[in-house]
Amino acid sequence: MALSFPRISGTRLAVAAAATAVLAVGAPAAYASLDDEAKPAPASSAAASTVARGKPFTETRLFFGTERPDGGPAVTDKQFMAFIDDEVTPGFPDGLTIQDGRGQWRDSNGKIERERSYELILLYPTTEARKRDVQIEEIRSDYEKKFAQDSVARLDERTRVDF
Repeated sequence: MALSFPRISGTRLAVAAAATAVLAVGAPAAYASLDDEAKPAPASSAAASTVARGKPFTETRLFFGTERPDGGPAVTDKQFMAFIDDEVTPGFPDGLTIQDGRGQWRDSNGKIERERSYELILLYPTTEARKRDVQIEEIRSDYEKKFAQDSVARLDERTRVDF
């Protein structure tokens, strides 16, 4: 399975892969340590005059490859969007973003594989991180099973969001 990382250098790709591995192991513990509000900057700090916009959210990006390792037909746009409608939208009805991509990765035999891919971006309040973690892991697992994929990469970042 190939992943799409548009406009990302090899170094950034390696950092993202390492971060994904760390998050997969420590995500539940990490979520427990996230507080609901950002800590205020000290009064003497230059940042004290900066107004923080938005509320604490977690941004999760999932990277879906479309080529099948078993040599079967690639996942089509219609199949992928049906997967989104059936497996993702019910759990994230408030909105999501899908980006088309082209990805590459080195397979277990050392061969560079290239494929069409999708990036799914989900935003949710940090206070919902534990609940959302279960839903997101189900999405990853369901895609891997349904389309015979080796993996679906995941990247989580804390951010502030204002709608």
